[in-house]
Amino acid sequence: MQSSIVLLPGDGIGPEVVAAAERVLRLVADRFGHRFEISSHPIGGAALKSGLPPLPEATRAACQEADAVLLGAVGDPAFDRGSSEGRPETGLLQLRQALGVFANLRPAKVWPGMEDGGPFKPELITGVDLLIVRELLGGIYFGEPRGIAKDRQSAFNTMRYSRPEVERIAEVAFKAAQGRRKLVTSVDKANVLETSRLWREVVGEVAIRYPDVELRHQYVDSCALLVATNPKQFDVLLSGNLFGDIISDEAGAVAGSLGLLPSASLGDRGGLYEPVHGSAPTIAGQDIANPIGAIASGAMLLRHSLGLAAEADAIDRAIGDTLVAGHRTADLVVDEAQTQIGGAAMAQQVLDRLES
Repeated sequence: MQSSIVLLPGDGIGPEVVAAAERVLRLVADRFGHRFEISSHPIGGAALKSGLPPLPEATRAACQEADAVLLGAVGDPAFDRGSSEGRPETGLLQLRQALGVFANLRPAKVWPGMEDGGPFKPELITGVDLLIVRELLGGIYFGEPRGIAKDRQSAFNTMRYSRPEVERIAEVAFKAAQGRRKLVTSVDKANVLETSRLWREVVGEVAIRYPDVELRHQYVDSCALLVATNPKQFDVLLSGNLFGDIISDEAGAVAGSLGLLPSASLGDRGGLYEPVHGSAPTIAGQDIANPIGAIASGAMLLRHSLGLAAEADAIDRAIGDTLVAGHRTADLVVDEAQTQIGGAAMAQQVLDRLES
């Protein structure tokens, strides 16, 4: 196979984890006889520091022409006080719109060997395997009108969803559930939000087309509690943009660390893949960042955009074997008996197992 992949290293720890994922992708290409044309482009704070907008036109064009895009992270405190047009995160929102990626898939599972890797009791999380399906192009992040009053005494955002937006993301969730445990839990706040009432109504209509999948409805506040106290009960969690953003970060604690979580954003063309963690500028350049989320995002890229399931499985096995062997980056160390290794060393452990 010959495919084009665009890398967007981004800000903070983004360049470090993307470099690790690139090494894995290149090894896969070599071992499985593929040719990946890989190019790198600026986005976010990295673009702003070069005098460019957060999503330069050349970056946008390259991403739209590629078969898939792998992003590190965006976010730089140097631009926190700027206008929306001059903030790194705006580049990511614009890229999602440019690619038409409306469905964000965020798997969160507890890897064997990581049962004691987080703040939760092992008996609560052993065997947890969640898939969060988050709507990515609607809701309060994109709704208009929005802004800050001229006197800066008030601000406003609009949460808005249309019937087609809810229907298409619900379809993704139910199709995913058919290949899993056949359970969809739809997360909303229908007791107080009109958008959630429409959401619940449309999701129920879509569920009729999938009689083999059970549908449950859950308010977001009680869902957040249950993810922390009984996560095994969930299979596919379906949510809007804001609620999915929050719940998926909570799921990172269940899995042991945000550094372990990958994501795939799918839609009209290609696909956008990125680790769930942020840019973490305070640890950038210290070889502390966990590269597994980015490497696993590369596996999702192979699976969903390039149709290379065997290659994706090989990466996942290498990650699992590395964690079972006890290798831990700083975010995964929970007691003094465990040995901490750097991000580059963790990536090498995955590469060694993939190669063998």
